[in-house]
Amino acid sequence: MTAGSRGDVAPYTGLGAGLVRAGHEVTLATHAVFEPLVDGSGVRFRPLPVDPRAELHSERGRRLHDARTGAGKLVRLVSLARRAADEMTAALVEAAREGDVLLVGGALGPLGYAIAERLSVPAVGLHLQPLHPTAEFPAPVLGTRSLGAVGNRLSGRAVMTSVELVSAGSVRSLRRHGLGPAGRSGGRRARTVLHGYSELVVPRPRDWPAGLETAGYWWPHVTGRLSPEVEDFLAAGPPPVFVGLGSATVPDPGRVSRAVVTALRAAGVRGIVQRGWAGLDAGGDDLLAVDEVPHSLLFPRTAAVVHHAGAGTTGAVLRAGVPAVPVPVQFDAAFWASRLTALGTAPEAVPLRRLTSGSLTAALRRATADASYRTRAHALADRLAREDGVAPVLAALDRLAR
Repeated sequence: MTAGSRGDVAPYTGLGAGLVRAGHEVTLATHAVFEPLVDGSGVRFRPLPVDPRAELHSERGRRLHDARTGAGKLVRLVSLARRAADEMTAALVEAAREGDVLLVGGALGPLGYAIAERLSVPAVGLHLQPLHPTAEFPAPVLGTRSLGAVGNRLSGRAVMTSVELVSAGSVRSLRRHGLGPAGRSGGRRARTVLHGYSELVVPRPRDWPAGLETAGYWWPHVTGRLSPEVEDFLAAGPPPVFVGLGSATVPDPGRVSRAVVTALRAAGVRGIVQRGWAGLDAGGDDLLAVDEVPHSLLFPRTAAVVHHAGAGTTGAVLRAGVPAVPVPVQFDAAFWASRLTALGTAPEAVPLRRLTSGSLTAALRRATADASYRTRAHALADRLAREDGVAPVLAALDRLAR
């Protein structure tokens, strides 16, 4: 079970497909709009209410951009997510009744664990970000500036408390949905939490307790293929730069689109611009505007990828072995952008609030002209290809069956 944007769902389609190949029966419970993502995977689907795209484009969702700090955005996000959790609770309980084990995405953690406890079934946490407190870095959703060991831990605890606040009302309502009272633990945490990214990208914090493990990336199940239009564009010239902000929204799509188009042309590169939830647009012989495209099929054929630095897209770019120009928008994006620059696969981050045609042009020129970024990206991609993120999840399930 998971909730949120496409990036909060797609990795679990690949994980689910891997578990199916190993002989498990798997059901993905998430927003109905994402049902096409499991096509051909062998994973069954249970739809949840709430359209996350509509929520982000609502008046409440647009207010996220008004906050100037990570903490301010977190407060607004908690308010938005609490309402969504309440709407999804009945469907989550219904889906969970069919499971022998609940695999719970990070955003649904406390609610999923509470449902599992009251149904007397085990639960395993599946996180796409390092949510648990550590002295080594601050909570990813609150920024990248270290607050010192104590401050970093406190920021992590604050985020964990916020995640629990999102589900608090829904957990209290479980008795109305036919589930019994909470046990002694309160059902707020899972004993085992697996993280769907590589230690090559984020080393496991040394102060994490046992039970918090790094599994490796869960690559999304691929549905469809590149369209003839995209194939023709790729064949018509040198590798283009891909630009997409995924599930992120922006206050002024027109301004961002103009800056992107100007920067691509000033850098002397062709471009494929994904409209996405931000509503970007571009046109001309040297530019192609697209809707959804399989990242795993397109990214390896690009000169670089400009993206919003969500966890999923960051992983897809690293898998492709191409340079990146991260444009962090909000939440944990600045954290992933900082990892890309630290790994030497991106020259710099260009945060949305400071995005201009000039700043993007400079970053694009460095990413595409300096071969060292591609060399490092390619070397890291080779190492990631040797990892198996599904195996630790299978091992966790085997331990539960003993």
